[in-house]
Amino acid sequence: MQQFGAILSFYRPYFIWSFLVNIGITIFNPHIVPAVITKLFLTVFLWYLVTETNARRKLIFYKNLGISSFKLFSSLFIIDISIMIVYIILIKEFI
Repeated sequence: MQQFGAILSFYRPYFIWSFLVNIGITIFNPHIVPAVITKLFLTVFLWYLVTETNARRKLIFYKNLGISSFKLFSSLFIIDISIMIVYIILIKEFI
């Protein structure tokens, strides 16, 4: 449970950007498969951005908790697409 809380605290600053991407996906192509592919691309880009900048120091904290960078970013991806799928399903009900 401590690891899950740490993963959520890592995701918190990226939530607003992720939600803005969800809105953009809904406007341009509100289908689940292209949205998941877009989120996968953005997760890989975030991993690259974090590992290649000074933000990689944040990863040391998570490694000390026993969370590898693969586990961290794959968990972020699963959380992100879960939120996105629920959002797209709810929006499709009203459109």
